[in-house]
Amino acid sequence: MTKTYEAGILTQASLPSAAWDLTNFLLNAKSQIQLWGGLLLMLLGAVGLIWGGVLLIKKLMANPQSAGQQQGWGTIALLILVGGALGTGGWSLISTVGSGGQQTITDLGGGTVIAQSAGQFSGFLNGPSK
Repeated sequence: MTKTYEAGILTQASLPSAAWDLTNFLLNAKSQIQLWGGLLLMLLGAVGLIWGGVLLIKKLMANPQSAGQQQGWGTIALLILVGGALGTGGWSLISTVGSGGQQTITDLGGGTVIAQSAGQFSGFLNGPSK
């Protein structure tokens, strides 16, 4: 019987680095808060959608004499629209709206708005000259 011996080279297995630095901690915290915040927004959106539907049914079935005690049509419509948007969009919807606001602020700070001094409006504010 023939025995075969293979030379085994001992290599140290490369382990993932344990990233316990402040940057990774804050990045992980940011992503976790975004996840929880998005889920909370989706939950609140679902609640708003359901409550808007309840108010809609109550308004449609109500006695005309109790009209002063009910929510207005605008409030009901906003509850349904915003609740539906948050219920399906969650964090991504809020992030998109926020990034649009950030672009507006960047545009305002970048000199895209032309401001005029108050002295240029003095003739306009005093009325027509005689």
